[in-house]
Amino acid sequence: MKNARLNKTLDAIRVPADPGLAAEVERRLDSLTKPLGSLGRLEEIAQWYCLARGSALPDQPKMALCVFCADHGVAGEGVSAYPAEVTRQMALNFAAGGAAINVLCRQAGIDATIVDVGVDGEAFAPPIRDEKIARGTRNMLREAAMSLEHCVRAVEVGVRVAEEAIDRGATLVAAGEMGIGNTTAAAAVSAALTGLPAVDLVGCGTGVDTAGWRRKVQVVSQSLAARRPNADDALDVLTKVGGFEIAAMAGCYLGAAARRVPAVVDGFIAAAAAVAAVRLAPALPAYLLWSHLSAERGHQRLLDTLRQKPLLQLDLRLGEGTGAALAMDLVNRSVALYREMATFESAGVAGA
Repeated sequence: MKNARLNKTLDAIRVPADPGLAAEVERRLDSLTKPLGSLGRLEEIAQWYCLARGSALPDQPKMALCVFCADHGVAGEGVSAYPAEVTRQMALNFAAGGAAINVLCRQAGIDATIVDVGVDGEAFAPPIRDEKIARGTRNMLREAAMSLEHCVRAVEVGVRVAEEAIDRGATLVAAGEMGIGNTTAAAAVSAALTGLPAVDLVGCGTGVDTAGWRRKVQVVSQSLAARRPNADDALDVLTKVGGFEIAAMAGCYLGAAARRVPAVVDGFIAAAAAVAAVRLAPALPAYLLWSHLSAERGHQRLLDTLRQKPLLQLDLRLGEGTGAALAMDLVNRSVALYREMATFESAGVAGA
């Protein structure tokens, strides 16, 4: 099931195929006062941004990051080292500006939005945005995590949040998450979509011990066997073993790409959402930048399957969008170098 709004978003996502533009960007990169290719992946980032934006000399990025918060029924199976109420407590911490993602966004000049898409409890007051679909998902070990209708609504929340950020001027977006139990859901989504075994994808999440890890592997394996998600239908996968915030993150990537705005993907949970989004829109990878390699066990396997090379390796496993925020700052600086460096001709510097 897809509704008209989601179909319109998916139909708008096209691979930015302009050989002339690619050649123009490459010529400018090669004309800057440096040895060819000497800025390494910073040059690759600048080229990616230009092609996604469809401009040989785009404006400096305006950055926006949304943290989607939701609870998970599967947390009741003892898959996290922290109690479920931490989701709500951390959402309040985000609103107060005291979390790691708040600090990183302030330092990098990133506009941050906090969205409740499914936290267990009453609606929050502003500045937390109320998009609550339900008070957490159901326990995927016992039944489908959500209805298909709720899944589509969650994706559409992400689309709408991305569109509104773009309407406010954003030209580079990212999505973060908070939800106790969501590494379990992300592992299940990843396993369902890639065919990789649960044991290769389940990590320690918030820091469970060996017995807790084994329990997570068992819960993911049994959930997949019981729910039997259709690997060829990303919405079915998200419905049966996903999370509201994972679906919303997928929607955020789709909403941005439909407006030709590139997006930075955070860690393991964000990557699971991105894989689901790519299944819905095969042209999406041209608009995605993979920020970092998480310390979560399954992230490397997932990136290997996608044939993607992340920018950073800092052993992060916090979530919230922290790795994406660091990478957004790199994108900003890469574009600044591309835009502001002198060329050999303008600086009167002899070439090789």
